[in-house]
Amino acid sequence: MASYDLEHPAIDEIELTDVLFALSDPARLEIVREVSAGPLSMAECGATNPALPKSTKSHLMKVLREAGVVRNEPDGRGRRLTLRREELDERFPGLLDSILR
Repeated sequence: MASYDLEHPAIDEIELTDVLFALSDPARLEIVREVSAGPLSMAECGATNPALPKSTKSHLMKVLREAGVVRNEPDGRGRRLTLRREELDERFPGLLDSILR
């Protein structure tokens, strides 16, 4: 794994409690709502609010990624966020639809 690649859990490693915890924070939930419309570059994401410290933004993304909710992958000089909808729907049918409504 290159230094710019981040670790993402395999679908069978994703735990419901981790997903629910990740989505329990309003800022993280808003990021997931934005990404549910389609992939976003980190620069387009609402977590780029200039009032948020960089460490807070990084933490929001890390929690979502480690819970298995999003993929955070290199995209040129930036990073692209995608929702792991198909995988999450397979693992926890109906969960995302219920939460994102």
